[in-house]
Amino acid sequence: MDPLSYKDALDWLYASQVFGMKLGLAGISRLLAELGVERPQARVMHVAGTNGKGSVCAFAESVARAAGYTTGLFTSPHLVRFNERIRVNGASIPDADVARLIARVRRQVAGWETPPTFFELTLAVAMLYFAEQRPDLIILETGMGGRLDATNALPKDVAVITPIGMDHTQYLGSTLYDIAREKAAILAWHRPALTAPQQPDALRAIHEAAAACHTEYRIIAEPCELPLGLVGAHQKLNAALALAALRAAIPHFLCSEAQLAEGLASTRWPGRFEEALPGVILDGAHNPPAMRTLVDTWRATHGEARACCIFAGAADKDLMEVLKILSPIVDQWALPPVQSPRIKPPAELVTLVQRVSEAPVRVAATLEEALRTPRRPLLICGSFFLIGECLALLQHSPDFRATGQ
Repeated sequence: MDPLSYKDALDWLYASQVFGMKLGLAGISRLLAELGVERPQARVMHVAGTNGKGSVCAFAESVARAAGYTTGLFTSPHLVRFNERIRVNGASIPDADVARLIARVRRQVAGWETPPTFFELTLAVAMLYFAEQRPDLIILETGMGGRLDATNALPKDVAVITPIGMDHTQYLGSTLYDIAREKAAILAWHRPALTAPQQPDALRAIHEAAAACHTEYRIIAEPCELPLGLVGAHQKLNAALALAALRAAIPHFLCSEAQLAEGLASTRWPGRFEEALPGVILDGAHNPPAMRTLVDTWRATHGEARACCIFAGAADKDLMEVLKILSPIVDQWALPPVQSPRIKPPAELVTLVQRVSEAPVRVAATLEEALRTPRRPLLICGSFFLIGECLALLQHSPDFRATGQ
């Protein structure tokens, strides 16, 4: 089989999405074992939850790297380029390694009666890359849920649960307790576990999971008060959870006060209340708990100022509730098309916006048109697909950056 180019490799990988999402560990366990990467030669931190997973991972990775540890980071989704999902020491996996390792995985699964999913294949590529790079610490963010998420096929040294809310109910269950049970299933036998403060039903599920695997869990409720690279009061708890997880994952974790301060202050995580240009905020909040956090952060940073909001949302989300939470800080709406079949078409979204807001709303012909509004402050939110397309435009269109439009 001839070597794959970067483009051909990604084309093959994305074609696997036709098989849809398959929850379960049998396929990924087989794939990792056949590739010889089922037991990482590194400490492993496994992070699940509804909101804040990426930020906790980012804080932990940044602090560990500042302290001199080599880090591997696996997250999803990516915003602009696939390579963002797999990082070593903060740097995305190079294109050549993406192509080479996808080719290796493709050879491995050729002829499988039940092909692996996109997420399983991506995780396999990550673990191959980490095996080559030999990080001291691997940080794994679950894709969805926990019990049947592909990342749960890997052993871990600490399990971390961020705040749990109602999301992905079609897959994880219709109650908070059911969803929390799925996420708490990343807890491992006799391995430490940490959780953010949770609602009572979620905490009950975590308590039961800990008892079932004979381990203890700690609730991290004291916020980190050091300067942070991410904006918002909620990030103080995310940072505290990340620091506790590092100390649990790495025995005798060594980090000076200067290194700790540097790691926290230099943490970056695109699309989380990110000021991409002066007066332009990007945030991937896409469910009710995340949108409440976004609105709280907006009011803390912008006071009574209301936003011109560019919004797009996935059709399978609770868009009415999301828009209801968001509308008090918006005085003008723009609804652009987004290149994802999951996104609710702007022409249909208009009706939902008009039910919860009296502010003027328009359908933009293109995202570029929406971005050229002179109104500031500008808030772009509702979907990571939207955020990714915005970041790509801002990165590849010098006129946006030069003019602030």
